[in-house]
Amino acid sequence: MLSAVTQRLWSDALSQLSIPEAEASGQTGSAAAAQPSNPGDPAPRRMQDSYCEIILPFASSPELLEKYTNATGGIRTGLLMEHLDSLAGSIAYKHMLGPEVKELPSNAGFYIVTASVDRCLDMLATLYPVRDMRLSGQVIHTGRSSMEVADGTETTVMVGRFCMVARDSKTQKAKLVNSLTLETSEDCTLFNMGESDPQNKRQSMAVHSLDRVPPTSWESENLHSLYLKYGSHTSAPSLQHKDKDTVWMGDTRLEKTMVMFPQERNVHKKIFGGYLMRLAYELGFANSCLFTRGHVTFLSLDGIAFARPVPIGSLLCLTSNIHVCVHADVVNLATGTEQRTNDFRFTWCRESGPALNRIVVPKTYGEAMQWIEGRRALEMGSEIRKLRKRT
Repeated sequence: MLSAVTQRLWSDALSQLSIPEAEASGQTGSAAAAQPSNPGDPAPRRMQDSYCEIILPFASSPELLEKYTNATGGIRTGLLMEHLDSLAGSIAYKHMLGPEVKELPSNAGFYIVTASVDRCLDMLATLYPVRDMRLSGQVIHTGRSSMEVADGTETTVMVGRFCMVARDSKTQKAKLVNSLTLETSEDCTLFNMGESDPQNKRQSMAVHSLDRVPPTSWESENLHSLYLKYGSHTSAPSLQHKDKDTVWMGDTRLEKTMVMFPQERNVHKKIFGGYLMRLAYELGFANSCLFTRGHVTFLSLDGIAFARPVPIGSLLCLTSNIHVCVHADVVNLATGTEQRTNDFRFTWCRESGPALNRIVVPKTYGEAMQWIEGRRALEMGSEIRKLRKRT
């Protein structure tokens, strides 16, 4: 139901929808009828009940392809990320409102936000601009107030997993979501895939976060060896060695500041998260190209942390460093203070040529922790890609 061949974002389409008079009066309807009589006991849903898709007809629409083409003739991955995040939100709403829903009611009594996620987007194959692209997905796992959404393209060139959380619009507390009814073996496989990386794993990663505990002995030894070899003998910002071209991490900093306009709002009148993902991707991509001195290929979006929403009219400051992490901060114009809203971590690789001979050397303790976090993300991504190649 919530699928269309369109150039608009899902958030744009949903924000312009209204309830037909018959549905609003309770005479017929999808959204209203989908709600159970007891609001504390929402009706179970099938996985396919939440299925949504977007079709991008690149092969038959040169005008659309022109809007998505990047500088090297490929597809702008940041724009696809924007669509996938919006699609995940639509899937979550459809799971809550029912399979026949055609509109987002203004009095639904709840809203859905994206929670912190990790390993949420992986590129599995090359994006070819001469073919049509179908972005599709469905809810594959539910908790008491959370839903995990799996989406991607029909030819499985990109896979995404988003954890969405439902909140009561009046109390702002967690809202009970519809459970899943598993009907097929494929449903069970998808459910188990979602269950393998839900709250327990995220809590485990949080416990081992460098914000809470020190690095492991192995990580400390590697960091110390790097410091002794490349960072201990000079304070020069760029160090030349026989085997490596080394660069201080602080010298890889790239920044961008933007005003947040209302055209990029979501259905909750805040800046759309997919738009922030695209901005972060494009800044990280530019930084990677500067560092590698050539074009790079996207491999994965390793993690996103959504700390707080970004208001319309605010100043958004994006800061990128290599290993490629992008921080988003909102500036309070009245006080000049900044608040962290999002953290993004990306992985890119060089498209061709010899192995990269440049390395990043942290100078401060904070940069050292960023270096370790980046190393962890690279190792995790390498293991995931090895597993997928074997399967």
